[in-house]
Amino acid sequence: MTEPGDAHRSVTAGREGARGRANVKLQDVAEEAGVSLATASRVLNGTSQVRADLRERVLAAAADLSYTPNAHAQALAGSSSKSVGVVCHDVSDPYFAAIADGVMRTAADHGVLVMLASTFHDPAREVQYVAMLRAQRARAILLIGSGYEDRDWERSMCAELDPYQRTGGRVAVLSRHRGLRVDAVLPQNREGAAALARAMLDLGHRDFGVLTGPRALTTASDRLGGFVDALAGAGVRIPPGRIVEAPFTRAGGYAAATELVRLQHRPTCVFAVTDLMAIGALAAFRDNAVSVPGDVSLAGFDDIPIVRDLTPSLTTVALPLDAMGERVMGLALREPAARRSRVERVAGEVVLRASTAPPAA
Repeated sequence: MTEPGDAHRSVTAGREGARGRANVKLQDVAEEAGVSLATASRVLNGTSQVRADLRERVLAAAADLSYTPNAHAQALAGSSSKSVGVVCHDVSDPYFAAIADGVMRTAADHGVLVMLASTFHDPAREVQYVAMLRAQRARAILLIGSGYEDRDWERSMCAELDPYQRTGGRVAVLSRHRGLRVDAVLPQNREGAAALARAMLDLGHRDFGVLTGPRALTTASDRLGGFVDALAGAGVRIPPGRIVEAPFTRAGGYAAATELVRLQHRPTCVFAVTDLMAIGALAAFRDNAVSVPGDVSLAGFDDIPIVRDLTPSLTTVALPLDAMGERVMGLALREPAARRSRVERVAGEVVLRASTAPPAA
């Protein structure tokens, strides 16, 4: 049979044990105050109203035990942390590096920590990273890589993002992401590629090749479609064998251009849907003694900084990459719109440089 004095000694011993430990836990505070763990958490995190008497008991217990909240745990428990997750395809790609620079400078101006992840073009990994960021209670999630023309990916991503947004999370994307009800910064990929096609037609080209990324990527699909449709409007058709699909990388551009070099009749102008692929193509042409622009003109898309320093410098469609990063981060930090997603469109500008010229007579 337990005597009242024994119960008192047991509680006192528990208190002394908690004080003696190096790291007092929230559970210790809850037991000391005689409240649930959830109530103690609400009081100490300030996340909701708690009855005055319970609040006083929890605060007194915390003071008595010299409880110091764990900053990481508080961030996870809070409704809005100071971290933002940014998911791209490959941070080593200068396109993403330039955009990430704009994202991070804007985040720094607002005192926000950026967590950056690369999917390496794996759509399943992209969904997994978003799920992880949800679990970490990130304040916002940014997707700055191309979207996918894939309904399975779309359903999986919506299953992660919809509940995240309903509970206050913010989402913004860069480029076209079909089916996602989110704020977006949209580079005008189709329009920019069409403008480049018209510029190459104006130089006198009628015989074209295209180095495209995987067509499941919306960026590749839009740029290829804009270029091909503009040529078709002028009565010019690209034979299927001259549209070569490869990874969105320098190596992919090199391999795709090598296929064009082996054709019996080469095009006079080649469009690579990204500058990084164009850099690989330029190397492939050089290694196969194909002169640019003497034998073939070459153009890219994005205007990553290095293309101005190539020999020859690269004709491209210039996008304001840093500014795009700033704008997508700005959307994520703003209060959500009342009824619909916000869309900011960014136009590209054709920049003619030394890699393109009229076709040889």
